[in-house]
Amino acid sequence: MTSVSRIHDNLLGDAEVANQFSAHNQLQAMLDVESALAEAEALIGVIPSSCVEPIKAAARAELYNCNQLAVETTEAGNPVIPVVHHLTETVSRSSPAAARYVHWGATSQDILDTSLVLQLRAAVTIILTQLERSVETSAYLAERFADSTMPGRTWLQQATPITFGLKAAGWADALNRTRLQVNRTLDGVLVLQFGGASGTLASLGSQGLATTDALAASLKLRAPAIPWHANRDRFSQLGCALGVATGAIGKIARDLTLLSQTEVAEANEQPVEGRGGSSTMPQKRNPVGASVALAAACRAPGLVATLLAAMVQEHERAVGGWQAEWDTLPDLVIASSGGAGAIADTLERLTVHTDQMRTNLEISKGTLLAESIAMALADSIGKHEAHICVANACRRAASENRTLLEVLTDEPLVTRHLDPTKIAQLLTPDRYLGASRQFIQRVLDSIRVPISADD
Repeated sequence: MTSVSRIHDNLLGDAEVANQFSAHNQLQAMLDVESALAEAEALIGVIPSSCVEPIKAAARAELYNCNQLAVETTEAGNPVIPVVHHLTETVSRSSPAAARYVHWGATSQDILDTSLVLQLRAAVTIILTQLERSVETSAYLAERFADSTMPGRTWLQQATPITFGLKAAGWADALNRTRLQVNRTLDGVLVLQFGGASGTLASLGSQGLATTDALAASLKLRAPAIPWHANRDRFSQLGCALGVATGAIGKIARDLTLLSQTEVAEANEQPVEGRGGSSTMPQKRNPVGASVALAAACRAPGLVATLLAAMVQEHERAVGGWQAEWDTLPDLVIASSGGAGAIADTLERLTVHTDQMRTNLEISKGTLLAESIAMALADSIGKHEAHICVANACRRAASENRTLLEVLTDEPLVTRHLDPTKIAQLLTPDRYLGASRQFIQRVLDSIRVPISADD
């Protein structure tokens, strides 16, 4: 998959990330590994040092025709075979002696796996930057709107009051956790693959481990304890971390699409000229960024499942499972980057309508504070009885189109224990926010973003 293979690619994926997996960059990553291999082997005396420069000079992707390599790959069974063939031919034009040592002691999977590691290092680092942007913006929103009261919603129904700052702090907390996990699993992936034919490096005699260490150092990767041709846990762990991160992004996007509904109108993406319109309805301002994030969240689970299924590989080299990763892991990274970039952009352009939040608090005519009344009344008559009493009052308020305050002040069982002033206080949304401020502060402290307002 490349950044220009479909018209919508740059919408659903990050162009810079997708470019890391383009045919040109895939080829260059393979050539980089071949070049580093020659350099490492010359360093420890496995091949003549005179071979290095001719191989390095030929290891440039622009010297080769990617379309031709693609055609030859269909016959060869993997892309490394034609790449090595053409690299050897190119080297032989300047140095027939050096051409004898191209791909010395390596196997195709060594080159393809290690080149994918190099591509992942470049691509996932971009996703980490996108996630960091979202963490920072969510933290800013948590701080700025720490006291902006809005309806909390459970099962898509108004529940008890929260603040928009609390909601944003939840986003920041989840994003920060997933960012750290993606970073950890990416670090776990940055390991050289080098085992030769069956993972013994027998073709290098006594120099196998020395070559491994030198090659890893050249590529700025860690040397593995053992080749991992058929043990794919590192890639799968990264895939799982990306899947979880994309799910966390999707949760935020779902919240934002619901908040931006015409009937709710509590937040929306700032309109940008030419973005979010409709081909037929002039009034539409669709939540494009959130839709991209949700699309990524829909795609990621299936891609992660494929990676997990591909872990079951045969003996020392897989047939089918390894090949299944070739597109799946890059596609997952590209989809994740699309979601991560979209939600970062959306959060940075978010408009929050606190006045509408306040208006929506009044829709239930006070019933979203029913728990507040029930808990206060429970001190006198017990929790069960208080719950029944207030539930009946809520039903009366709805059927009689009255506020809960009006109904409660007419209810002797309530007024016997709570005076009208107390009832009114208990039905004030800003007074029933519990530990919201403390929760926000704890999240901000955990990501080292101070909250400016005093408790």
